[in-house]
Amino acid sequence: MKFETLAIHAGQEPDPNNGAVMTPVYLTSTYMQDGVGKPRQGYEYSRTRNPTRLALEKCIAELESGKWGLAFSSGMAATDTVLRLLGSGAHALAGNDVYGGTFRLFDKVLRRFNLDFTFADTTDPESVADALSPSTRLVWLETPTNPYLRITDIRAVAEIVHAHRNRPLLVVDNTFATPYLQRPLELGADIVVHSTTKYLGGHSDVVGGAVIVKDKELADKLYFLQNAVGAVPGPMDCFLILRGIKTLPLRMDRHYENALAIVEFLEKHPKVDKLYYPFHASHPGQKIAIRQMKNGGGMISFIVKGGREAAIRVVESTKLFTLAESLGGVESLIEVPAAMTHLSVAGSQLDVDPSLVRLSVGIENKDDLIEDLKQALDKA
Repeated sequence: MKFETLAIHAGQEPDPNNGAVMTPVYLTSTYMQDGVGKPRQGYEYSRTRNPTRLALEKCIAELESGKWGLAFSSGMAATDTVLRLLGSGAHALAGNDVYGGTFRLFDKVLRRFNLDFTFADTTDPESVADALSPSTRLVWLETPTNPYLRITDIRAVAEIVHAHRNRPLLVVDNTFATPYLQRPLELGADIVVHSTTKYLGGHSDVVGGAVIVKDKELADKLYFLQNAVGAVPGPMDCFLILRGIKTLPLRMDRHYENALAIVEFLEKHPKVDKLYYPFHASHPGQKIAIRQMKNGGGMISFIVKGGREAAIRVVESTKLFTLAESLGGVESLIEVPAAMTHLSVAGSQLDVDPSLVRLSVGIENKDDLIEDLKQALDKA
């Protein structure tokens, strides 16, 4: 089936008991067993398994061309669980432009458990090769990255990583692109991670995460960790994400249409110093982005002339763009990453320009959004 059909039907058969078309929300913590140690259809406790969550897990696995999907209570819970695959003393290599929460987890939390982290420019495959060490067990990519929207050639990096003597796991955070635009497992990744809070949910009303793999042994290890650690979403959260996924293709196409119009506006504006958008001709990774993505998505970043204060004036002056963290909802959001989502990287090699503004372009009328940015930039 094509992606648009899978988004509506994957993992979501009508209920066999009564024919309900929509996946029921199973608000139960436990299940009656037919005998000691004899659960019905594998259901014994909802931390371990829940029918609503299972429907979501099957759906996201199919959308990402994977075989096994696991749902989590947040994107960070998904990330943390993947890192628990590593043993003490292991080295992980990550991109030097990642979400602030990812950096905080790696650098401020997991280092205390004798894990070593290096941050390198993953847009240059040779930099990845140079940064690998005998103890490297995992390579973490974002593409497009957050917040500079840098592009990494997943296939090229996968070949380098898997040729290493340890064959480290290649993990791709696909939150910005979504499986509609990009499927890293098809390009050689071992694990795909999502914050389902963002585009998959799509309506800024739920927090969740997901992990998708193709390998059965890897899936079994992750399922063990999912159950043992217990950072799972509730059934209502799973229902909301499933509902959001049904319109993902329609929304992503509209996000892209609006983003293109805004990029065209911003590239000509005298108060925009630099523009970051994967499908724009000025982007150094444009050719790779076009090769591995369906379209450029709805995220735009740009540098405002005038520095930090000018950027703050812009984001505090919009009326349709809501000043808020997060992204991927139907509504447009605006923020200054250095002071908000990426505050945790301040003073590190991942430091973000304080005059950088990040847009999550929603699905409103593009002319209204451009007019809002115009009046805000006039105040910069």
